[in-house]
Amino acid sequence: MPTPADIVAARRRIAGVAALTPLEHSRPLSAHTGAEVYLKLECAQVTGSFKVRGAANALLADADRSPAIACSAGNHALGMAHAAALLGLEVTLVLPEGASPAKVAALRRYPVRLILHGQGYDEAEAEALRLAHAGGLRFISPYNHPAVIAGQGTLGAEIFAQLPQADTIVVGVGGGGLISGVGIWAKAMSPHARVIGVQAERSAAMIASLQAGQIVSAPDLPTLADGLAGNIEPHSITFPIVRRVVDTMLTVSEAQIAAAMRWLLDEHHLVVEGSAAVGVAALLHGLVDGVAGRRVVALLCGRNIASEAFLRAVGA
Repeated sequence: MPTPADIVAARRRIAGVAALTPLEHSRPLSAHTGAEVYLKLECAQVTGSFKVRGAANALLADADRSPAIACSAGNHALGMAHAAALLGLEVTLVLPEGASPAKVAALRRYPVRLILHGQGYDEAEAEALRLAHAGGLRFISPYNHPAVIAGQGTLGAEIFAQLPQADTIVVGVGGGGLISGVGIWAKAMSPHARVIGVQAERSAAMIASLQAGQIVSAPDLPTLADGLAGNIEPHSITFPIVRRVVDTMLTVSEAQIAAAMRWLLDEHHLVVEGSAAVGVAALLHGLVDGVAGRRVVALLCGRNIASEAFLRAVGA
């Protein structure tokens, strides 16, 4: 299991790859909730998403510089591509056939092998694992990898460096890599801090697994939060970490995600993808209990969405 020391090491390791992103006070969301709400603008990250943190750390932490392969809905692939290009490493990336056109277009600008396979994340992941086994490639999961989790945990370290008094962190959840890393750091810095996870109700495998007490499959329907979609690898190390460090898990609807995307555009002039808006959606719709008077940080984890899809979502 990754430790706070692993996160400290990751922060040093990726300093030349990932950027320090702003923490912005949201006066309108603070007024709406009665809390002091801050937005962690990871949508300003170099690849448009937090995923570069874990990808870069996984590639840099491993002395084995042999070819690697990864599966992604887009953002982990972008992080892998960016880090691999800087390090001069060979990477194969497998994406679902329905991956965001904006993310696919960005990936084609990097010197990587790009494969589109399957109707969703689960089928793409199965193909990536097959290719890894057949070709002897290093498989770097977007979440089920200790160095990836430690890299994502650097986001938590930044938050507490910028706002040491933070006591509630709201995080979008897919496979659990981000909330695992952030939660490990948050509980180490402030054991009484609340870590709140938010999933799209159309693809909520982590919540289904927590309810079952073990990793189970759940419906994986198309969602605006495509970066959070898909089921969880059997025996993923994120599952026990999430059970230990996450206080509450919530779901939001597609209408709530779209409303949050529109709200962020109107109030903060920010364009974010659906995966980045789920935390704000939960706060806007009063789903997070007991936030009044607390210092809340909502993670805006990415901006990589095609303009057509964004305009449809916000009703423009």
